[in-house]
Amino acid sequence: MLTVASDIEVLARFGRALADPIRCRIMLALREAPAYPAALADALGVSRTRLSNHLACLRDCGLVVTVPDGRRTRYELADVRLAHALDDLRTAVVAVETDRTCADADDKGCC
Repeated sequence: MLTVASDIEVLARFGRALADPIRCRIMLALREAPAYPAALADALGVSRTRLSNHLACLRDCGLVVTVPDGRRTRYELADVRLAHALDDLRTAVVAVETDRTCADADDKGCC
């Protein structure tokens, strides 16, 4: 049974998905057009196994869906509005002081 996620769950899932550079690259590629896993792996320069793991994460987060196409499976963004959200996030101006990092940067790997 499908349920609608709360606002907090949606943001947490989106954040989890975008926390990895490969998943970001996958999302940006799918923003341009649906794709098959083999083509995505080649375009991103990652192994098919690694790509498969990231696609599973994105599916579990509800951000991408599979579309059967004969004997193949195509991936695409789950909702066209995700493309707009990615564009908005990508073009948002984020001011970062170049000589500062988060206090927990070394421990938590942020910033």
